[in-house]
Amino acid sequence: MAQCAHTNLWKMVWACGALFCITGLSNAGGGIADPAQYLQKVKEALQQPWPGNKTIHLVFHGHSVPAGYFKTPAVHTSASYPHQVLKQVKTLYPYAVVNVIITAIGGENAISGEKRFESDVLNHKPDVLFIDYALNDVAAGLDRSRAAWERMIQKAIKRKSKIILITPSPDQRVAILDSTSGLARHAQQIRSLAEKYGIGLADSYARFQRQVAQGDSLKRYMSQVNHPNEAGHALIAEEIMKYLTPGETPPHE
Repeated sequence: MAQCAHTNLWKMVWACGALFCITGLSNAGGGIADPAQYLQKVKEALQQPWPGNKTIHLVFHGHSVPAGYFKTPAVHTSASYPHQVLKQVKTLYPYAVVNVIITAIGGENAISGEKRFESDVLNHKPDVLFIDYALNDVAAGLDRSRAAWERMIQKAIKRKSKIILITPSPDQRVAILDSTSGLARHAQQIRSLAEKYGIGLADSYARFQRQVAQGDSLKRYMSQVNHPNEAGHALIAEEIMKYLTPGETPPHE
């Protein structure tokens, strides 16, 4: 009975998510950005060999997860999703010069992150900016968090940075298939922001939901109650790489 309930709940979640994405992608005036097209100019720049290439800055802003915390206080930088993304990008784009810049701070929420956004984030002139704060935003509430996310998004858009919002990774104290939980509501709010501003979305929360709904164990992806392990970070990196994978494999020497 429990498995059946989970399956039915996931069907509802998947149906709503699919409708949301289809609606967003079909709306030329807004909607969630198409992963195949949104970073096209960035992907073209990544394919340019010297001397026509330029350094591409990927900036990851957020809390302890993008900072690389596994079981606190251990920090596994090279296994975290920003560096997994870097490794995959370099495999796909052998000519590229890529800087992965992490401005994340463990324990921080979006309200604090927005206060240092111009001095600590935009000063790096990100080509692509990733924002991941929802795991710590639950205590601050939806309204305050949304206001902080919107201020960061608006400032980054003015600087002509591409933006990919990241929904939360799991907290094992929260039932991941419960659509009424605080984390689920923050995930939905992030989707709505991506739709409103026509920017990218790496839907980590939906990805973890899908794994669990298919019978996978959430513990397999976690290093502690609220931090993913290397396998969990790999799932997040896969969602991000949907935006950075070229339509055709770039030429190799």
